[in-house]
Amino acid sequence: MRMHNPPHPGEIIQEMLPEMNIKIAEMARRLHYSREMLSRVINCRAPVSPDLAVRLERAGLSTARMWLALQMSHDLWQAEHREQPPITPLYVAPTITAA
Repeated sequence: MRMHNPPHPGEIIQEMLPEMNIKIAEMARRLHYSREMLSRVINCRAPVSPDLAVRLERAGLSTARMWLALQMSHDLWQAEHREQPPITPLYVAPTITAA
């Protein structure tokens, strides 16, 4: 298990904005994506969807798979570190004994 919280993909997009000299509204317009929804992603309040990942790839910002892998890593870490109820195993493998 990883010891650190993987970044939300929105953090990475947020860091890229000044380098690209673009505002959220302009990025949303170019991606044909809702400014409100893009803002939620960039501010880490919404996940990168497969649709947004494809649009980012088509805009030249890495690959859709990379964006979705980042989102999955972030989500999985969050789930692993969130308090969970006690889980009863569904299956216990039989013990193999030597004859």
